[in-house]
Amino acid sequence: MSQFPRPKTGTGPQGVAEQNFAAFREVPRTGVIYVTTEAGKRGYSPSSDEWCNLGQGMPEAEALPGAPPRIADLPILAGDQEYAPVAGLWELREAIAGYYNDLFRRGMGSKYSAENVAVSGGGRSALTRVAAALGNINLGHFLPDYTAYEELLSVFRLFSPIPILLEPERGYAFSGADLRREVLGRGLSAILASNPANPTGKVIGGGDLSEWVSVGRDLDCALIFDEFYSHYIWRPDLVAQGAIETAARYVQDVDRDPVVILDGLTKNWRYPGWRVTWTVAPKKVIEGVTSAGSFLDGGGSRPLQRKAIELLSPTAAMAETKAIHNEFGKKRARLLNGLRDLGFTVDLPPEGTFYVWASAQHLPASISDGMSFFRAALDRNVITVPGEFFDVDPGKRRGGRVSRFRRHLRFSFGPAMPKLDLALERFKELIASAG
Repeated sequence: MSQFPRPKTGTGPQGVAEQNFAAFREVPRTGVIYVTTEAGKRGYSPSSDEWCNLGQGMPEAEALPGAPPRIADLPILAGDQEYAPVAGLWELREAIAGYYNDLFRRGMGSKYSAENVAVSGGGRSALTRVAAALGNINLGHFLPDYTAYEELLSVFRLFSPIPILLEPERGYAFSGADLRREVLGRGLSAILASNPANPTGKVIGGGDLSEWVSVGRDLDCALIFDEFYSHYIWRPDLVAQGAIETAARYVQDVDRDPVVILDGLTKNWRYPGWRVTWTVAPKKVIEGVTSAGSFLDGGGSRPLQRKAIELLSPTAAMAETKAIHNEFGKKRARLLNGLRDLGFTVDLPPEGTFYVWASAQHLPASISDGMSFFRAALDRNVITVPGEFFDVDPGKRRGGRVSRFRRHLRFSFGPAMPKLDLALERFKELIASAG
């Protein structure tokens, strides 16, 4: 990965030397935190009307037409001041299992139960629990992928992260046959993948996802699916089956198939501030994940978990998903077409997520790479995320090589439509001035 400056973590006055402590390393910020920190130096705040944050990793959280009403009140009941169980409230775990069974496993003999679910306080908490429960194995991960994977895959020393390259020329596709070859050739015991993929928007779905699950089952390779964008589906065949895709559809035996699903309220229900997420997996895996949670984070919020139960009803979940599809579909079209009109190259129109992954290579030379465009856009009060942040390199083992994705940027259509319109207008002005 190419080297880019990392912001200091201190909050003292600019220009004042910071105290260093021998016991602590400099912990790099993930892509979104880095870009918002840089924007903050120029006066950005989340409440500012002057800024357009197309780097944000969360969807707009206000009411959408046709969606269930936003929850605005949270009663605190007797017992809510106490710790929640590390694995989560039993009632919520039952509701999560029921959600998967009702929507994706009807007519199947093997069903999820509360014992197949562990609740945690945020997506990264869920990922960290799973990572801490892994053994001394080779873990495959894809390039590009979610920026937070870089540090996550560096911290735990029991497993060895093995990168797997995805090719823009193939639309970032990766078949079941490709998976089988990598698992056998590299001796992989587990795969970590965001699906839909952040940042590319690629979806492994339908027959391809079924084949992946079959490969995992046949080769005893654990498939760890980060499904936090699984309700943001734009591929027509998957929209026709309900606009949600999950590996839970293709699991034969919930306690024998090595499939681990991570999801939560943060993206798919648009409650990112609640920090209510979950892991769905075979019971034996959940036991390990829960044990890891006991020393990593201790569990999530009891009152928020209790309130979350009502959101898991199939009727409420599908109403929210339909509203997301209608409203975010409009924003997807606006941003995708707007970026193309400005000269960006899009390797793959997003099949999922709320991101457009685009290359600046054909823009004027001064802004034709991701970092240069990012910095120039900051001067016009627009935030983006340079593509090299997604070229995940645990432990920085590649020796500072130039990133394959140095020309790319990730643009979010998580913000409201007026912000997208304003950002595109500012991009137009930026490109004209650089030409």
